[in-house]
Amino acid sequence: MSTAATTLELNGKLRDQKGKGASRRLRSQGGLPAILYGQKDNLSLMVNPKELKKILESKGKNALIHLNIDGDSKKSRTVLLKNHQTHPMRTAWVHVDFLEIDMTHKIKIDVPVKFIVLSSGEKKGGIANHILRNLHVECLPSDIPASIEVQMAEVELNQVVHVSDLKISDKIRVLNRPSEAVVSVFQEKE
Repeated sequence: MSTAATTLELNGKLRDQKGKGASRRLRSQGGLPAILYGQKDNLSLMVNPKELKKILESKGKNALIHLNIDGDSKKSRTVLLKNHQTHPMRTAWVHVDFLEIDMTHKIKIDVPVKFIVLSSGEKKGGIANHILRNLHVECLPSDIPASIEVQMAEVELNQVVHVSDLKISDKIRVLNRPSEAVVSVFQEKE
């Protein structure tokens, strides 16, 4: 299992103007429109897309972020990326949603499954069928893993790895069924 998410800093600024036109202008000036779903209030803001991209590339989509919002009544808020919208024709994001979290309460979140190295079954000509790409888990925000690793070197030909076979910290409760298949390696029939 990959290490738990670390908290990184991201600066934002409250937005006065809302709507499609204002969002379009903001994006043309290099900003990224965002909504913060807070514990007591929701805020419209803007963030730097390059700073956000750096955080997500280095720590993954479940990175804990200290969001410092210029003009906000709170000095800093701990958030997770909840959702994002991408442009249909370009790779650019057009909007992001953040969710403010309480570090003392467990949350439910999807964690990506990461398949490490080729399996011995694949080395013998088998094909790996990655069935489950994310696990739905419940844990404290500080215990969110960046990913859950499956050591493929241990998977033989015609073997199925189930959720119950994964080595997961006892601080994390997996919400998927234990009998659910994660990956299988099989020999393609001719």
